Amino acid sequence: MQIDSKPFGPISIEDRQVIAFPNGVFGFEQHTEFALLDAGSPPFLWLQSLRAVNPAFLLINPYLFRPDYLLEIPDLDFEELGSPPEDEILVFAIVTVPERPEELTANLQGPLVINRRRRVGKQCIHRSPHWHTKHRILEETPQAVEAQ
Repeated sequence: MQIDSKPFGPISIEDRQVIAFPNGVFGFEQHTEFALLDAGSPPFLWLQSLRAVNPAFLLINPYLFRPDYLLEIPDLDFEELGSPPEDEILVFAIVTVPERPEELTANLQGPLVINRRRRVGKQCIHRSPHWHTKHRILEETPQAVEAQ
């Protein structure tokens, strides 16, 4: 399938890259089908709407910079994803890229949770008040915390 993407322009994707978000993503509820794309710059990925060039979200696995992150989402959200076993769940945080790249932040309060077998996802609200919408990635990596 050919799509127009924000980061790469027109590209070909495989069916296995398509993820359905039946409720969309907060603020973009009308966009319900996305492609998960390799950003070409690990550890980041892109979540690209299939409907339009925008929205496209830069993603990161939150466990890479916050190994203490525990996914706590409402039972109903988990059920809507098909109650997958742990090894079939992918968890991502949406990254905000400010003018100064060293100030990259990730939204750990509203993780994107994907059932990779069913290729269905949902943006959830974390039940713990410990996680916020703007966690500074570079400051919160284990190496940065150890250096303090």
